[in-house]
Amino acid sequence: MNAADDWLHDSRAIRRVSLYPDAAIDRVAWPASIPAIDQLIGDGGIEFAPGLTFLVGENGSGKSTLLEGIATAYGLPPEGGSNNGGHSTRPSESPLSEWLRIERSPSAPRWGFFLRAETMHGYYSYLEALPDSPDRHLHSLSHGESFNDLLDNKLNHPQYLAGLVCLDEPEAALSFSSILGWIAGLDRMVSRGTQVICATHSPVLASVPGATILELGEWGMRETTWEELELVSHWRGYLDDPRRYLRHLLD
Repeated sequence: MNAADDWLHDSRAIRRVSLYPDAAIDRVAWPASIPAIDQLIGDGGIEFAPGLTFLVGENGSGKSTLLEGIATAYGLPPEGGSNNGGHSTRPSESPLSEWLRIERSPSAPRWGFFLRAETMHGYYSYLEALPDSPDRHLHSLSHGESFNDLLDNKLNHPQYLAGLVCLDEPEAALSFSSILGWIAGLDRMVSRGTQVICATHSPVLASVPGATILELGEWGMRETTWEELELVSHWRGYLDDPRRYLRHLLD
């Protein structure tokens, strides 16, 4: 297969995220002032590998801002939902999505879903209000149960074509055993051809074999391995001996 055939058979929902040449970007103002976003702008964009990509970093590192910008530029509701619709209240998203140009693969399905942990309550209300909605039970479930229901009945349901799934810290609702279930679910999504971009603080979730890991921090953005993540090092150190950390925090 030659390069032209490779391009035609590329099924990535997002091949590359680039910048519009006429984007009105203030490089000293937020969100361009975030090192990872500044690097994205300076590099002219970023290419995404097929399958699963994790964005990992501390609070304020830009992972959720980057994910939101990509999801919104792709056409997904900024407060979460699918390209078929979602809930909207007070606009709070950054202008990043207005700067970003999504370069799609020609054979990729257009379906997508954005799971944003802190706004799913509004999305459930949106679904509940739809005529003949099959999702009116979501408010009756616990936070974690509702996320597991979304995994089974939205993200991995066979009626939905593979496309793009953006996940913003799904572990916020999940127990340890549920996170393990999500690891299996992510693997099934990728095997169906879905491209997944996930922002996470969870060293467990980020351990999915074969995933691309981008670590965001004061240095900007760099590709790394699970074993080399600062997040993994800190959790290992804490679980090995919490007293090493707590003696600096507690009287």
